[in-house]
Amino acid sequence: MDLILHPLSGIPLIQKGDDVTELIMKALVINKIELLGGDILVITQKIISKSEGRKVYLSNIQVSERAREIAKISTKDPRLIELILRESNEILRITPDHIIVVHRLGFVCANAGIDHSNVDAEKGPKKDAYLLLPLDPDLSASQIREKVKIRTGRSVGILIIDSHGRAWRNGIMGTTIGIAGLPAIVDLRGKKDLFGYRLKITQEAAADELAAAASLLMGQADEKIPVVHIRGFPYEMRESTTRELIRAKEKDLFR
Repeated sequence: MDLILHPLSGIPLIQKGDDVTELIMKALVINKIELLGGDILVITQKIISKSEGRKVYLSNIQVSERAREIAKISTKDPRLIELILRESNEILRITPDHIIVVHRLGFVCANAGIDHSNVDAEKGPKKDAYLLLPLDPDLSASQIREKVKIRTGRSVGILIIDSHGRAWRNGIMGTTIGIAGLPAIVDLRGKKDLFGYRLKITQEAAADELAAAASLLMGQADEKIPVVHIRGFPYEMRESTTRELIRAKEKDLFR
């Protein structure tokens, strides 16, 4: 089995209203890749958020009293804290450098996934511009998948990913926040290992494994690779949602 990852060059800086699917299709031509059924396109959330108009400016944010109170503990701008509160269902921990939350999409992350890197400011100083996660990444992934199928006749998988930290581990890695057309989790329970033992609890986070691999090619700085094409996924394709990846609160051992 070969799993082949190909970074797509040639995608321009994204602005609000841009058709991400159309730009990806053009990039596939530039990179001389013809989509096949079962291929996967991994897309950074940043270009989805930009195209969907999720850029915000701190100068436009009205700060609540709760945000001001949290700002006394955190070193963050109270206006940024206000954005974090708006994007979160629950605050789990506050430190001078981080605010750990349950995001409105259900997963636990730092600072509600609000990003400041590689966000161009069209209306004022760069330090004022931030990017929120897409409103509904699963829906965004499904829409791109459908557009690709209409254009090519091919059924492909779509992942929208972001960089998150992990409990008990240093560093960030690519993590799935939106999915369409492939399994988020591959259930291996009941399968035999090399010695005939049947697996009892093994469920593979296949989508996150692909996200992490693609993230290596995308980079975190000025690489300009927002999309990675993957071929050779070894499991059966099916519909899923990111809810498969989110551990239920009562089973979360880290809170």
